[in-house]
Amino acid sequence: MVVGDDQADPVQAPFALTAFRNRPLDHTRFPYVYLDATYLKARVDHQIASRAVVIATGVTEDGGREVLGIMVGDSENETFWTTFLRDLRKRGLNGVRLVISDQHLGLVAAIGKVMIGAAHQRCRVHFVRNVFSVIPKQHAEMAAATIRTIFAQPDAVSVRNQLDTVADAFGKQFPKVKEMLLDAKEELTAFADFPHQHWKRIQSTNPLKRLNREVKRRADVVQVFPNDAAVERLATAVLIELHDEWIAFPRRYLSNESMDSLYPDKNTLLPATDE
Repeated sequence: MVVGDDQADPVQAPFALTAFRNRPLDHTRFPYVYLDATYLKARVDHQIASRAVVIATGVTEDGGREVLGIMVGDSENETFWTTFLRDLRKRGLNGVRLVISDQHLGLVAAIGKVMIGAAHQRCRVHFVRNVFSVIPKQHAEMAAATIRTIFAQPDAVSVRNQLDTVADAFGKQFPKVKEMLLDAKEELTAFADFPHQHWKRIQSTNPLKRLNREVKRRADVVQVFPNDAAVERLATAVLIELHDEWIAFPRRYLSNESMDSLYPDKNTLLPATDE
């Protein structure tokens, strides 16, 4: 089913949606930023195409959560990701220590270009799925359980040593998996340089899954959007609801006390832009 532009409009007035997407982000620091995409159908150049709805959320310096931004387009394109991340920075996003995301090539390049000084954590869940694509199905459970031991170690040195051990264990039977682990070592283990209390929260993009599911659920009614703008309006309306829920009923995602070590100098903000 293809709906008209008026049917795709969410309840909120368009100016409210635009204001949310453009609101300043300089009221606090966001040490952890999560990036992920879900995919919807829209008409592009008179054809139905898959469109990425990219969502950014962040953990505040006192352990709360906020929706930071949304953009619709081609998630594999470096220019797209660079535009999205620069918009976040221009709106005041600062203090970023770690970006958690999948391994889109364009995204990784954009993070290095725009989020200068921030580390990149490759989503462990997506990585394991990539491993599944290069091994026989009957070995998937064993492979997943073995890789999970990397993330169950007590300290950073043990985490990285365990990755080497696991890579060697896969070496003879699945050399491709060994290669994947060693190539991804830095980004798979970036979380280990942060407070241990945060590890389970910053190893994957799972915190964004609820948002993605809700956007998809609302979009199922529409099926095919008339254009990217209609996708953006509906997704923004959904995200406003969830963002307001986080703000109105604050439950610390990470404890305030555990966040203190992230900023030794509490009075210093990072520059808002990369320029």
